[in-house]
Amino acid sequence: MGSGRGRFVSLMALLLPAICVSPAAEASCSDGGAAIFNFGDSNSDTGGLSAGLGYIFPLPHGRVFFNRSNGRVCDGRLTLDFLCESLKMSYLSPYLESLDPDFRNGANFAVIGSATQPRNQPFSLFIQVLQFFRFRSRSLELNAQGSKKFLNEEGFKKALYMIDIGQNDLSGAFGSNSNYDQAIAKIPSIIAEIKNAIELLHDTGSRNFWIHSTGPLGCLPEKLSLTPKNSSSLDAYGCLSSLNNGAKEFNSQLNGLCEELRSEFKDSTIVYTDIYSIKYDLIANSAKISEPSDGLLWPRGPPYNFDANIGCGNPACQVCSENTKYISWDGVHYTEAANTIVASKILSAQYSNPKLKPLAWGGECSMGLSLASPCRDPVGVLFHCSTRPIDYRGPGVSASPGAPLAPHFASPYPGESGKLYDTCSSDSPEA
Repeated sequence: MGSGRGRFVSLMALLLPAICVSPAAEASCSDGGAAIFNFGDSNSDTGGLSAGLGYIFPLPHGRVFFNRSNGRVCDGRLTLDFLCESLKMSYLSPYLESLDPDFRNGANFAVIGSATQPRNQPFSLFIQVLQFFRFRSRSLELNAQGSKKFLNEEGFKKALYMIDIGQNDLSGAFGSNSNYDQAIAKIPSIIAEIKNAIELLHDTGSRNFWIHSTGPLGCLPEKLSLTPKNSSSLDAYGCLSSLNNGAKEFNSQLNGLCEELRSEFKDSTIVYTDIYSIKYDLIANSAKISEPSDGLLWPRGPPYNFDANIGCGNPACQVCSENTKYISWDGVHYTEAANTIVASKILSAQYSNPKLKPLAWGGECSMGLSLASPCRDPVGVLFHCSTRPIDYRGPGVSASPGAPLAPHFASPYPGESGKLYDTCSSDSPEA
């Protein structure tokens, strides 16, 4: 990892040059700016499946910000999009995009439904890394010929390499008629594939790695709707304990891998970010984040508003109002509103290992990513307009001036409103 705290701060200098920005248009970025290469699944796919296999995700996907189909399984922007906005760079073009891609600031190899295994099956993590090798080789060749549209050797070395994958592997492990112990026994092989990917990237000169953990699998409406359960199988927030425990075990081993590789790669920066805690806190505080509701009138019904037979685009699926904030878009993927909060917490550096020292937050707002309006969350309790961010440390705790967060509800599913969940069920590969 290297011996100085300066390495940690330098990575955040890459990630946090300007926090308080207005919602960005899809503008091209300046020469010499930050570059990101992303590997993952639908949590960060910006159009890879659409470009590669021709899958179309029509409206209401993309309705909130893009106002058009854009290959994302979301009503708007993904967490990755907000991270790009914080860097004042254009959104990442999918590697497979053939029509007017912009690769000056990196490329996105993530594809919906991807996993680490089977390793030779498109679009596994290994296949994505092979695609990157081809991209890198071709970019250097064109750069040597005088093209200014691609990174040079130094640009690839300084770029940030993000890996956010494993949710589909974990879901498959628990969904293949395996008991808990059998599912957990599959985790080391998943971690081994991630290790192999990082080692391969390092061997070709990559030095800055940002590894994201997986989220609380047992809180997904799809899992809650389709999995037989009783009160003893649910935790205090109504999530499936076994699936969440599996996710936590996966994350523990992933964090251990990052620790191992820091010791091995002294010339590299490897940061692990605890996405699980960020998203679980979001679930735990959902009663404050969601607006009041008298109940939903859509055919899928309470408590999760999920029906595997009624997907987005189905005439029977009436989508919730755009000005209402939900956590889940389709039972598996998060809404833009939720992604906004997730991104802001990632950028706070409070959930990173090693612990990063965040840069000073400037501007007139404590976060530059908007929900309904700049610097305002749905009910004004998580974020406040100020010159520094809220020090958010979990359910019901605030270390910043202003009104403290109200105690969270005992369950994230108040009444039968199903307020956490929007009304489009997923008809696409899981993540």
